Amino acid sequence: MRAPRFLYNRKLKAVVGILLALIIIDTGSAFVYPNVSRYKRYDPKMSSMMEYRIRHMREEGKKIHIIRKWVPFSKISPYIVRAVLIGEDDSFWHNSGFDVNGMEAALEKDIKTHRLKAGGSTITQQLAKNLFLTPSRNPVRKLKEAILTWRLNRNLSKRRILELYLNYAEWGHGIFGIGAASLHYYGAPASRLTPEQAARLATVLPNPNIYSPTRPDRYVCRRSAIIYRVMVKRGIVMPDYEEAMNPAKEKTPEGKPAFPGESTTRTPESGSSSFLNFTAK
Repeated sequence: MRAPRFLYNRKLKAVVGILLALIIIDTGSAFVYPNVSRYKRYDPKMSSMMEYRIRHMREEGKKIHIIRKWVPFSKISPYIVRAVLIGEDDSFWHNSGFDVNGMEAALEKDIKTHRLKAGGSTITQQLAKNLFLTPSRNPVRKLKEAILTWRLNRNLSKRRILELYLNYAEWGHGIFGIGAASLHYYGAPASRLTPEQAARLATVLPNPNIYSPTRPDRYVCRRSAIIYRVMVKRGIVMPDYEEAMNPAKEKTPEGKPAFPGESTTRTPESGSSSFLNFTAK
């Protein structure tokens, strides 16, 4: 004998109610955990994104070598700071952790393409994701990201948010932070990055496991050139001064500079000893 339909309805409602309660509890926990104020001075060795990469590679039976070198804000080249702000969050110093215009544009793009993919995230949002969450795009994770972004913006200074972001951003397979990235790609400390190198590093941030600053394809060349031109236009870079202070630049076979103010000769990628050097098997 079959149970009355209303009993099935009650069971369904109970299951839905339990799921909603769990979602609310999980999301609400972001209001109190983690202790965001702690990050005013705390620099964790591992971020949630690093742990995610390690788990993901283990599941695929692969090895991942995590490299990160902490660099204080005062030792980071102002060129990479400005290039990242231009490329990732041009309203950083003035926004509340969210870029409403950017989010609207991203939403419109998602609607047109029928995909939940477009960006629009600020540096503060990206920091919340890198430190505490994963790349998942499910709505619950995005809601938790918004809560943590709001808390980060309330509790930390803009300078500290930027310092943390630059030290935990992913710049390639297993490469985290500007200290490790500058040594790996250019064999130089973060304090000595040139404007051209900074523009290329900023360009690959959205897809660091697809693009490389030292093996630039058409996209990297085009976007890094745009970032560089904005830096020149704003007076961040003075090409004549840079040319006078650096050795003569080589030219391509066609007689054109490889990049505004840059030689065609590149420093090969190199590994580096670091604050964190971890191999997952």
